[in-house]
Amino acid sequence: MGVFQALEELTENFVAFILMIVLSILSFFVVVFVVQTGAGLAGYSPSGDFVVLSTAIMVGASILAGIMK
Repeated sequence: MGVFQALEELTENFVAFILMIVLSILSFFVVVFVVQTGAGLAGYSPSGDFVVLSTAIMVGASILAGIMK
């Protein structure tokens, strides 16, 4: 049972890793849209560099907060 349980846990970790990557990418695109829309409503027109930087910081912080439980 030890080998099968280890393979099961490995598969579970791999699926969780892939799911986390996919959800991170999707949340990144959603937050880019939110940041651009919010900046537009505030009257700003930031360059794409600053939009991506702020989005990366927010998504990274949310991932770290999710890991900490």
